[in-house]
Amino acid sequence: MKIEIKDLRFIYPTGLEALKGISLTIEAGEQVAIVGQNGAGKTTLVRHFNGLLQPASGSVLIGDWDVKKYSVAKLASRVGYVFQNPDEQLFSRDVLTEVTFGPKNLKYAKEKIDELVKRALSLTELNDKTETNPYDLSPTWRKMVALASIIAMDTPIVIFDEPTTGQDAVNVARIANVIAELKKEGKTVITITHDIDFCAENFERVIALSKGQVLLDGPAREVLGQEEILAQTYVDPPQLTRLGKRLGLKETVRNQEEFLNSL
Repeated sequence: MKIEIKDLRFIYPTGLEALKGISLTIEAGEQVAIVGQNGAGKTTLVRHFNGLLQPASGSVLIGDWDVKKYSVAKLASRVGYVFQNPDEQLFSRDVLTEVTFGPKNLKYAKEKIDELVKRALSLTELNDKTETNPYDLSPTWRKMVALASIIAMDTPIVIFDEPTTGQDAVNVARIANVIAELKKEGKTVITITHDIDFCAENFERVIALSKGQVLLDGPAREVLGQEEILAQTYVDPPQLTRLGKRLGLKETVRNQEEFLNSL
């Protein structure tokens, strides 16, 4: 499902203009990473996609829906949002109830709910934890419960807010696998991240924000190769990208495979 943003501006009650006329189009099925320093406007931007924030001016279209005309509850059928801190999302007595809540609230048929929940639990490796209270799990597994609860809603757009923060290498790999599966299903996946290596390995398009404006936007290889411009928003390219530049490799490389092939 396409997202169209036209001249989007947002001002907080303090008077801070967090977004300064952003215009973007994210096509259906794209995998997009949004990067930038704290305060660049990343979270402010994506919270317009599900109605948590409303534009001061400009517009945001989710498919053919103008977010100004739809409630957060209604937009939840199109946009799933996995918060950075899973504790802000989880409230049920056990994992199964938590994961079932979303699709049930969207009033799907029971057969579809069962199918979606089964798939979400399998994809996040939570099948053996369905009867456990989420708060009896480690923060790593609570993240997976939050992720499963959104996947089970089967929204065409899924947003991950800092998915790798506080996660070990095993769980980062699980999250990457989930993103790969969503991509196969044609979902639009958007992430806000400071983990530039995770960004390089899992996303084809990168949008860099700085002070409420788009600094760079394009294919990951092109954006991540512009070290001097990225420095304006305090983002360093991936380690292998920087190493490749210093070794004089002709192409910008993002990961091990590209590095070795170029070498």
